[in-house]
Amino acid sequence: MEKVVFVTGSNKGIGFGIIKHLGLSGWRVVLGARDKGRAEAAIQKLKDLRIDVAGWVKIELADLNSVETAAAEINAKYGDLSLLVNNAGIPGDMSVASFDSELKDVKETIDVNYIGTFAITKALTPLLIKNKGRIVNVTVPSEANPYWHPMAYVASKAAQNAMVGVMAMEFEQKDLPVEIFTVHPGPTTTDLNGNMDLPGFHNIETIGEKMAELINDGKKHNGEFIELYPIVKED
Repeated sequence: MEKVVFVTGSNKGIGFGIIKHLGLSGWRVVLGARDKGRAEAAIQKLKDLRIDVAGWVKIELADLNSVETAAAEINAKYGDLSLLVNNAGIPGDMSVASFDSELKDVKETIDVNYIGTFAITKALTPLLIKNKGRIVNVTVPSEANPYWHPMAYVASKAAQNAMVGVMAMEFEQKDLPVEIFTVHPGPTTTDLNGNMDLPGFHNIETIGEKMAELINDGKKHNGEFIELYPIVKED
């Protein structure tokens, strides 16, 4: 059976770094993206590196109908899928304090980062169980840090972390041949944080390579919260 991976939000940023380095390590890749043009541009970059690109799937995590359609397409076209990487997300409004956050913005952020992510995970879990696969969520610690802490984003990721913990426990309780774990890349310069580049930040290339190494390490990580580069707090 081929090693097939689907990565949400993989036409740019950390998602592209992850899918690139998984592809370079022998995975057949399926991109998840919202825009056809951006997906095709990313696919061309991957093919230029001789990566085996199976295709791309349109998915908008804020739209549960889109998630359902994407899951149906994956089940129909990519029956060997054995790895789901939940990477896509939005930051919420970074320009305001938590107590000034608009409820609309908080809801939109949670709809994408938690509800949408749970929906695609739920929809693909039967296929991943069948293929003895894995689910990897790209997230952040549940507690706020003093450097970058948009409230809606942190709250949505805390919910996602809780999801991973509960699902991992139940996979083990029910003795199911699938695992789920969480990876915090650490401070990374991306569009999501306005290309913030401070001491201790890493680039997408470094994070993508480290993620691929972790996924390919042959170890069991069910239920773990793994920090590639922990945030170093100043005194």
